[in-house]
Amino acid sequence: MQNLCVLGATGSIGLSTLDVVKRHPDKYNVVSLSANTRVDEMHMLCVEFKPTTVVMVDELSAEQLKLKLLQDDIHSIEVLTGHNALSDLASSASIDVVMAAIVGASGLLPTLAAVKADKKVLLANKEALVTSGQIFIDALKSSNAQLLPIDSEHNAIFQCLPINIQNNIGMAEIADSGISKILLTGSGGPFRTLPLEKFSNITPQQACAHPNWDMGRKISVDSATMMNKGLEFIEAKWLFNLEPEDIQVVLHPQSTIHSMVQYKDGSVLAQMGNPDMRTPIAHALAFPQRIESGVEPFDFFNCKSFEFEQADFERYPNLKLAINACKAGQGACTALNAANEVAVDAFLNNDITFNDIASVNKTVMDKFIDTKIQTIDDVIELDNKARTAAYQQVINLKGNS
Repeated sequence: MQNLCVLGATGSIGLSTLDVVKRHPDKYNVVSLSANTRVDEMHMLCVEFKPTTVVMVDELSAEQLKLKLLQDDIHSIEVLTGHNALSDLASSASIDVVMAAIVGASGLLPTLAAVKADKKVLLANKEALVTSGQIFIDALKSSNAQLLPIDSEHNAIFQCLPINIQNNIGMAEIADSGISKILLTGSGGPFRTLPLEKFSNITPQQACAHPNWDMGRKISVDSATMMNKGLEFIEAKWLFNLEPEDIQVVLHPQSTIHSMVQYKDGSVLAQMGNPDMRTPIAHALAFPQRIESGVEPFDFFNCKSFEFEQADFERYPNLKLAINACKAGQGACTALNAANEVAVDAFLNNDITFNDIASVNKTVMDKFIDTKIQTIDDVIELDNKARTAAYQQVINLKGNS
């Protein structure tokens, strides 16, 4: 029986994790959960899973949850609040496994706390590696933590790698295992074939309508701009100890092949399956064993044909920005991620256009591209400065519209 903490429990990854967990009550015990403001959703999870501790980052939401639990005569659940409480939750001695599923840079510190506390960490928060890179990997090296990737692409790559690399995440040399390239697949999002002249009229509702995956609004927009693939590009560099030249982005509209590993002898190993996040979650939860996930078996006789395309950087400027950031260094990656979080939020609130997202991101990345990052405090400082600069860009764009 493994004691589980789910950070970001009310999001799509968190809910998928809990769906897998409840299929295996003999293997996993939900001890703690966290969310930001979704009180009703967290209340239902508390009633179903009866965790020991819950963190609502928003203070008002924490008070509302406490009241709901009292009304249900539930007194056994401790409700905490604040960002510091997340790190305490993730590093608690009562926890064996941490699902790090908080979206955005706010997931960095609790994920890092879990690593430093030697937990089995299921990494769904790609921004932790994007924003801190070598700092995160150095913390992993200094710990006894086990890091397992949850993003469908990185989990697919992991499954196609030799066992010596699986056991040395972030530290192994791929060339020593006969690997020539990592092939990172992406669907291309909902606008893969939309004429470029129509991009300026794209609405948040259209951008959130992903053709294959059920995701949160922020990640859905990132998929539409392919910034999500760009962030995954950076994450792959750190997870698998790669150079940018070792990674190739491949558009695969069907989202059936989740990524591939190309070997020097000409072999290409691919991980396939239905587009459902419960597959990589179940894989990481049980690794190195396999457990039932609730995902339907892939039906080869009714599957669509496989298509593969090169990514068009004119259509996906955010992808190009992320690749450039990966080549430029940590300052560029940290600034780009912060700017993108601000820009996507502004787009979702109809403050800027779809095309403006890339404009904000480029301006802010270029401003901080040479910033040196050596400590977590440097990361947090740059993240704050980049967000301030991005907010100003949004204000400028609104004023000119």
